[in-house]
Amino acid sequence: MPEIILKKGREKSLIRHHPWIFSGSVARISGSPISGETINILSDEGQFLARAAYSPFSKIVARVWTWEEKQEVNNSYFYEKITKAIEMRKSFRDQDYSYTAIRLLHGESDGLPGVILDQYNDICVIQFLTTGAEFWRDLIIEIVNSVRTPRAIFERSDSDVRKLEGLEQRIGLLSGIMNENEIIIKEFDLKYIVDIANGHKTGFYIDQRENRKRIRNLTRNCRVLDCFSYTGGFALNALAGGASSLTLVDSSGLALSIASRNVTLNNLDAQNIQYYTQDVFQFLRGQRDRGEVYDIVILDPPKFAPTILQVERASRGYKDINLLALKLLNPGGILVTFSCSGGVSDDLFQKILAGAALDAGVAAMILERLHQGFDHPIAMNFPESAYLKGFIIKKM
Repeated sequence: MPEIILKKGREKSLIRHHPWIFSGSVARISGSPISGETINILSDEGQFLARAAYSPFSKIVARVWTWEEKQEVNNSYFYEKITKAIEMRKSFRDQDYSYTAIRLLHGESDGLPGVILDQYNDICVIQFLTTGAEFWRDLIIEIVNSVRTPRAIFERSDSDVRKLEGLEQRIGLLSGIMNENEIIIKEFDLKYIVDIANGHKTGFYIDQRENRKRIRNLTRNCRVLDCFSYTGGFALNALAGGASSLTLVDSSGLALSIASRNVTLNNLDAQNIQYYTQDVFQFLRGQRDRGEVYDIVILDPPKFAPTILQVERASRGYKDINLLALKLLNPGGILVTFSCSGGVSDDLFQKILAGAALDAGVAAMILERLHQGFDHPIAMNFPESAYLKGFIIKKM
């Protein structure tokens, strides 16, 4: 088996079971591994550290499958990992099955770097985001079909991450029958239209399930501004909670049209709803200049920092939108704000928000912290898996 031999002293993160090996840690490569092939990772003294998938084009040159020298990466390995991950979700899921969309495989957190699997009703949507995931794709599809027996498996391997791995983007039906691009899912007592073929990620932001529901307790008789609203996940819950008026802002007119259809689908009052297809930063500045105020502002932006290299720029972006949002709030108003950038930690995001409040000239307090749902588990050895950070903040 080909090997990566690390530079002296670069084995510390692997000993702590962090699953990524960066190219700067590599002293040399023994053998001629192909993209995605399983290789051994050794210390500079030749000690076995891990078994990983090789990625020649990425700065993350290998991603760990296992730290056990006796464990082979083969059919049995993937069957065990996939079935274990799905069984875990069954044990934690609400017994009343009040939602029909769930994440079944969550990459490194389930010991499957680069493999994402979401289920919407009886359709599975899968992503292969790394060379290792791509190498084993046929086997993974076969196992998912045998374990879940979905009506169809649809691939959404169109993330920019694949470009960093030297992989082409893929979208399309892998197995089964799926005559529609859009389906309707249930989440608690609301329904959502999900565009599997064209929507963000695998079609919907499943990770915000519990946070969407939490919004309802805040919005009664409130004027609500929902930014980066996508297809209206938070907006629908604001209406269900009794919001007196609602403004949705997103750069995608297609997403807002689905949001409008979702309001109709759920028989919610559409009288006091406004939709703006606009850049959120520009919209917030315009509202500030016009002296508009709201009782609740929701900020759920896309990933500003895809990698650690973009953290500084992302921090400025997060500070700007939160500063503007705080200025638009009435005294006593609530800001619900999120970051889904893995490179922005909980602590850093809180510091950014503190700086935004200071520069906005307002006093504020944190009422609650929000995180991703249970089906997006956080591996203790992989802090980057705690990617979704949220705060409910009260303007004093």
